[in-house]
Amino acid sequence: MKRDAHPRLAWAITGSGHYLKESLALARQLPDVDLFLSRAGEEILAMYEIKLADLRRDFRIFRDNTASAAPVGLFYHGHYHTVVIAPATSNTVAKCALGISDSLPTNIFAQAGKCRLPAIVFACDTQAEVDTESPSEWVTTYPRQVDLDHARRLATFANVAVVDSPAALEQALQARLLELAATPPA
Repeated sequence: MKRDAHPRLAWAITGSGHYLKESLALARQLPDVDLFLSRAGEEILAMYEIKLADLRRDFRIFRDNTASAAPVGLFYHGHYHTVVIAPATSNTVAKCALGISDSLPTNIFAQAGKCRLPAIVFACDTQAEVDTESPSEWVTTYPRQVDLDHARRLATFANVAVVDSPAALEQALQARLLELAATPPA
């Protein structure tokens, strides 16, 4: 497979508001990031009053508006070096853990695996009790055992790091960027 000279980072936004603002702040600190939005991701951005027009100033944006998830073809041309899904809903985590790829984020996760690219997933449901920011206030949620099981299963996948906090996401991103910097271009 021919690789781009300067591959980018593919960052998916799903329908979770769990540390959404913090996740986007991290993405803004990185060079060459493309955002891949699920339909639910677009809805959640609006709920948190984050405008697509504002995001377009910092990112190239791909929306989940084709039945075949056409943007995944970019992965076969070496356009990306890493996939990040942050934040990832329990629905997205379950689909990724079970090999279901029926949205743009789950499709890019599947393509990352098929192209042997590393993925970092900031799973929302990794602990028995989770404090999270809703559009209007902080709330406590209690993930189901099945949600916790899917996150644990996903963490066993090759080339996949599952993280549970903005700090862990930042650490995983820094480690990946250091890895890329140490790797000579092909």
